[in-house]
Amino acid sequence: MTALPRPLSLPSLPVSRMRLAGERRRFRRHDLEQQGITVERWDSARQTSEPLGKLIDISAAGVRLRTKASVLRTDNQVRVRLSLPAFAGICPFIDTTSDEPRPKREWTGWMSVNRVQKTTTGEYDVAGTLVDMEDMDRGMLGLYLSTQPLAA
Repeated sequence: MTALPRPLSLPSLPVSRMRLAGERRRFRRHDLEQQGITVERWDSARQTSEPLGKLIDISAAGVRLRTKASVLRTDNQVRVRLSLPAFAGICPFIDTTSDEPRPKREWTGWMSVNRVQKTTTGEYDVAGTLVDMEDMDRGMLGLYLSTQPLAA
């Protein structure tokens, strides 16, 4: 009688370490450049906003935008306002200020600037992390983005 070979056992890794080889990002980026969405710089004291740049791509954790403003530097924090259109019946954010959660299209919060690169056209590509987004908003944004094309 011959013994059967033992099944191969895989090392158990925490979920956070189970990524594809070469994949550095926690969330996938989605290409929204063709939609022409403007990211606004929000002034909470005056309750006003001014255009900061055009959204290039977005993930549930951060954004990349193209701007003409040269005042942004790495490690700056900027108060931003995102207004995304509803798509396939899904709104990207949740309003939890009332007793019953409601869908909403806008989010206002802080973006921590991670990278600023000058382009050949004289504009700047700015990549940043959305640092104070609530878990429910981040989850809804992830669901919303799952209906959008992936970025390269």
